Amino acid sequence: METKEIAELIELMAKGNLSEIELEREGFRLRLRKEPPPVATHPHLVYASPTSIVAPEKPKELAAAPSETFREIRSPMVGVFYRSPSPDSAPYVDVGQEVQENTVVCIIEAMKVMNEIKAEMRGIITEVLAENGKAVDFDRPLFRVRPLP
Repeated sequence: METKEIAELIELMAKGNLSEIELEREGFRLRLRKEPPPVATHPHLVYASPTSIVAPEKPKELAAAPSETFREIRSPMVGVFYRSPSPDSAPYVDVGQEVQENTVVCIIEAMKVMNEIKAEMRGIITEVLAENGKAVDFDRPLFRVRPLP
């Protein structure tokens, strides 16, 4: 079985409501299972639920007026979210920065491939919603953006 076929099965699981896939071909057996997030802790590991992620505090000058509308840049895939191209580099974007449709805002690592994620809209970043180096799910909001006309 080719790596591409396995990636397609993983994507099918992520997009659909499948929790398990088992496939057997000519002496090759593959079983993919989505485990529920852990609720207990291991003595040497600490698990965090998605609700425990805290976004960085936004500057007061960018605080939203109640009537303002915002859009979100969402994750197009399951993977690990990185704000910068390398650990010692500056983030691609910061709160208060203007972005264009083709501005790279982050990287999502999926299956050892670094995927650049673009803003796909004009606006100003008002909030970073994902934590650097942590896993993100498909369609999870990564950034909140105040659209520009």
